[in-house]
Amino acid sequence: MQAAPATSPGDEIPRKPARKKLSKLERTRILQDWAFILPQLTIFVVLTIVPFFVAIPILFTDMSQFNDPQINPVGFRNFTAIFTDPSVQRDYFPALRRTLVFVALNYATVYIFGLSLALMMYEVGFRGGFFTVVYLPLMISGLATGYMAVMLFSRETGTANLLLMELGVIKKGFDIYSPEGTAFILPLLVGWRYAGFNMAIFLSGLMAIPEETIEAAIVDGASYWQRLTRVYFPQMWPSFILATTMCLIGSFAVFDELVAMGALYVNPEAKLLSILFFTYGFQVERLALGMTLAVETFLPLVFIGVALQRLQRRLQY
Repeated sequence: MQAAPATSPGDEIPRKPARKKLSKLERTRILQDWAFILPQLTIFVVLTIVPFFVAIPILFTDMSQFNDPQINPVGFRNFTAIFTDPSVQRDYFPALRRTLVFVALNYATVYIFGLSLALMMYEVGFRGGFFTVVYLPLMISGLATGYMAVMLFSRETGTANLLLMELGVIKKGFDIYSPEGTAFILPLLVGWRYAGFNMAIFLSGLMAIPEETIEAAIVDGASYWQRLTRVYFPQMWPSFILATTMCLIGSFAVFDELVAMGALYVNPEAKLLSILFFTYGFQVERLALGMTLAVETFLPLVFIGVALQRLQRRLQY
């Protein structure tokens, strides 16, 4: 047996570094930070996290509504219904197709409205009142903006339709309840409402670009398009990814505008996934199934959001 090597008097056992004692000012700043985030964090936990975990047992039952007197366990039947139940497939996959089309068109409006306005404010120098005017639609409820769209684009009496026909731009008014009208008007409506929010995201990315790089590009004779593609955009990738994440999550969560456009009754083309989940839960009395479909749709979005967040950190300048 080999003896353990003896330690010399000079050898010392490494110790963990002593925890640095916080100063009074640092403790005060930490308390102030917690004071700022605690109200929002409390609301998020109480209204989102707690209900999510409370609802998990319901996913494995046949609960039809919240006051259902008889609830039976069904195992994973709700989770497999999307693949085995023809009635669920007839409802879910058309709603998923309409939702994905809306996501793509809404994502285009993020750049058409948000990025264009951010570049204009950054280059031209609009401040103050202009920013407030652009951001103001976000302060209006989605239900109100949806009813505004109905009044503007109603086939017979819509103000926008009458004006465009009077100017000779169109010969026949848009029908907001038609498949084409809903697919075209809804992304424009949501894009206009969130234009100020997206503008703020892109504007923060633009203002984070070092002025030295822009001045060097101008001195080198780079055109504006070259500055956009080789100076601005490469350093704005974190903003692009943040805007993508917010658009993706927000597009699946849009609801109020769809209700105003008749999704619950007269306009099946506005029946996106959020409306389908609401219908299953509160109209056709399939609450547990509607909640399960919502969770099955939500989980892939979580993984995509996490992947985008990691990509944003990697591309952070």
